[in-house]
Amino acid sequence: MIDDSADSERPLAELVDEIHEELSATEERPVEREASRWIGEAQAVAGDATDLAATEGSADVVRERVGHVADLLDNVETTGDADADERVERARELAERVGESQ
Repeated sequence: MIDDSADSERPLAELVDEIHEELSATEERPVEREASRWIGEAQAVAGDATDLAATEGSADVVRERVGHVADLLDNVETTGDADADERVERARELAERVGESQ
């Protein structure tokens, strides 16, 4: 679960980077094929958002990209792996937090 007080104080770039890290960490896990497809797409978009945030791109564009990440992750009910499920859930929660910070 997200610690609202801690995450609300973090810069956007850090939150987006953590989303990407959480999704990247699922690569080495035994994730079901369909879930892997959605996670892979979300990871790619999160990577793009991370690059934009690191280069001080528009916060609105970064948030839009993170919104796409959240939409993609909505297609993942389970990965078939408990650790991957936790990481996807953390990424999902962070994406929601970024969306709420507008």
